[in-house]
Amino acid sequence: MFTFDYMIKAVQEYKGRHPGAVLDQLLQERGIRKRHLAQKLDEHPQTISSITKGVRSMNTALAIKIESFLGLEEGFFMILQVYYDIRRAKEKQSEKALPSSLRRVLFWDTDIEKIDWRRQYRSVIMRVFERGNEQEKAVIVQFYGQAVVDDVLSMNPETT
Repeated sequence: MFTFDYMIKAVQEYKGRHPGAVLDQLLQERGIRKRHLAQKLDEHPQTISSITKGVRSMNTALAIKIESFLGLEEGFFMILQVYYDIRRAKEKQSEKALPSSLRRVLFWDTDIEKIDWRRQYRSVIMRVFERGNEQEKAVIVQFYGQAVVDDVLSMNPETT
């Protein structure tokens, strides 16, 4: 059985990742098939599969069973689930926070409410640095980080 100290180090390493991705990695490292785990825990294979794919959250009852089967400290997967949920909540907050800081006219040809600020970051950065003012450029740098902005702008030096 893993010690509490090991769990703390592992949580720091995996913090923010979906607990299903961590479970999948642990199963692969140990050579355990998802179907075998499901049978041993008396769970549906689809449940284990959807968790390892990140489609479904880890619940407390299942986490306890998995931790016991794998010899992990009790609470390991639930701690990971909480950190994952926190990360997702912060991402959603930041996605909603950005548009209010930018003039809508910058995105005249797009429904600003439907922009995926994380996925479409290249286009957003390019648009703001082509047509935005200094304040809007500063908002973009703060939101995405200087390294990301510099990387995108280096692909098209005409915008700097």
